Amino acid sequence: MAAFNTFPPPSEIFIPLSDAQLAVLAEQVDAEAPVPTVQSRFNYAWGLLKSKEDGNVKMGINILTEMFKNVPSRRREFLYFLALGCFKLKEYRDAKRYVDVLINHSKSDGEGNSDVLLLKRMVDNELAKNSLIGFAIVSGGIAAAAGVASYFMKNKK
Repeated sequence: MAAFNTFPPPSEIFIPLSDAQLAVLAEQVDAEAPVPTVQSRFNYAWGLLKSKEDGNVKMGINILTEMFKNVPSRRREFLYFLALGCFKLKEYRDAKRYVDVLINHSKSDGEGNSDVLLLKRMVDNELAKNSLIGFAIVSGGIAAAAGVASYFMKNKK
């Protein structure tokens, strides 16, 4: 079986399925019980990741995490979708961890993927933006504390 080399663009994570489409995926998993196929579970997890509801996205991440542990042949694919899910939930550190492992794996086996690199840039940009916001908040807090301390020092004299 050939390696999975093509991923959907990261923007796909923000295009939700309709409730009816998601229900079809869930029904497929239920119909295959007690042991649904990897592909049916994956399709359902991907549908959950695309949801507007954080609870569904988390459920999709949980399904993919379990599949990552139990289906080694598709780990590269699962890493990408785990990174997408974490990115959508604004869990940027986890998304970075997944995408970095994916990129390191891709380099070792000679595979490259522009969608993986795009996702990495998106994650890095969000982390940088959050760092700047955090720095600005801390700097503002320090400046305010210094101003208050200066005010009280002047009034004591």
